[in-house]
Amino acid sequence: MATPDRNLQPVNLPTDWTPGGWRARPAVQQPSYPDADALAGVQQELRALPPLVTSWEILALKQYLAEAQEGRRFLLQGGDCAENFTDCNSDVISNRLKVLLQMSLVLVHGLRLPVVRVGRFAGQYAKPRSADTETRGEHTLPSYRGDIINAPEFSPEARIPDPRRMIKAHARSAMTMNFVRSLIDGGFADLHHPEYWDLGWVTHSPLADEYHRMVAGIGDAVRFMETLSGAQVHNLNRVDFYTSHEALLLPYEEAQTRQVPRQWGWFNLSTHFPWIGMRTAALDGAHVEYFRGIRNPIAVKIGPSVTPDQLLKLIDVLNPDDEPGRLSLIHRMGAAHIADKLPALLDAVKRDGRRVLWICDPMHGNTESTSNGYKTRRFGNIRSEVEQSFDLHAAAGTRLGGVHLELTGEDVTECTGGARDLTDIDLERAYRSTVDPRLNYEQALETAMLIVRKQAQIAAPASA
Repeated sequence: MATPDRNLQPVNLPTDWTPGGWRARPAVQQPSYPDADALAGVQQELRALPPLVTSWEILALKQYLAEAQEGRRFLLQGGDCAENFTDCNSDVISNRLKVLLQMSLVLVHGLRLPVVRVGRFAGQYAKPRSADTETRGEHTLPSYRGDIINAPEFSPEARIPDPRRMIKAHARSAMTMNFVRSLIDGGFADLHHPEYWDLGWVTHSPLADEYHRMVAGIGDAVRFMETLSGAQVHNLNRVDFYTSHEALLLPYEEAQTRQVPRQWGWFNLSTHFPWIGMRTAALDGAHVEYFRGIRNPIAVKIGPSVTPDQLLKLIDVLNPDDEPGRLSLIHRMGAAHIADKLPALLDAVKRDGRRVLWICDPMHGNTESTSNGYKTRRFGNIRSEVEQSFDLHAAAGTRLGGVHLELTGEDVTECTGGARDLTDIDLERAYRSTVDPRLNYEQALETAMLIVRKQAQIAAPASA
């Protein structure tokens, strides 16, 4: 298949679009800043700062996602539910990168496909909330909406939206990306040294032996090929890595949306792969209006309330020219609802001949609260939604091309179940998330392994 011309202008180029045009539409999940002049000043400051990513990186990722749509790659997208400014340190960043590298190695080995690695970080500082305010006792304050907007402490001063936090978020994102790029360019992802990726706290993990056997087998294969050829195998000492975040805070995204030399159109240069959350995906809303005009590959979270007609209209607006790699649909139905809700959407998109990348988010539809007051996700439900997703796509004649996970490399106990069979009582030991529960290392690696096993199970009858 011929490679599409990345500079070919679409037929339906949105000439009526501007980065600030979203302001004419209903904008939900936005903070109420007390000083409009201060907000405008921060936006002007952001516009003058260097971009966080480049247009050629964005277009390269779009090409990889187009190949994933065709079944020639698999997307692994993962990271924190919401980054905190205090977690911008070398240990947290490198541990998160280690988990994603280990998961991608499992997937490459098992699926026999290149993996597109996308970190849910370097900008994931805003979170949608179910209510604008939070009440504790007799006091009601604005909800915590992420470090880019306000602080989690329950005090009037902390909860006032502060536009200066956008500058701090940009700086933290830049530091995170600089460190990740330095690690990768310095050989951190070198397949000759996967021991660099190990996390010390999981030495005795039930999954460690299986993972290390896999690594040893890959290492033996690499050494055999290098011995046979008499030279080092190329492209094993680094990987391509991209970033993503929910483009929720529109003043921040607008300020980093730019035109670049020798390219047509507008790019969001704060991230490679922004997405629209389920709460902000209204067809006539501000977020859809903003997203329709940027050239980045984009994604939309799809929940159980979305109808086939709504989805097709959304696709018409966001990808009118059916551009390869442009649009990903991240379904997050919940294990209890996916079998009832997803097939009609798959059928509608397939019958209409739309080109999308289907991604499974098994996290957000499976959130629940425990009797001891913790928000958690049960690994059994996460596993069930992943496995059902593969089965439903196979039955529909469509392709599940990726997964979207909230995970961390830290020793947390936020999701129950998994390799160590964590219980509700275990949540008290190391629950650190300020918003949503994340998979820890073992649960994340187990998810990668179950993806490989499930794909093999589906492929077996076809090859029989």
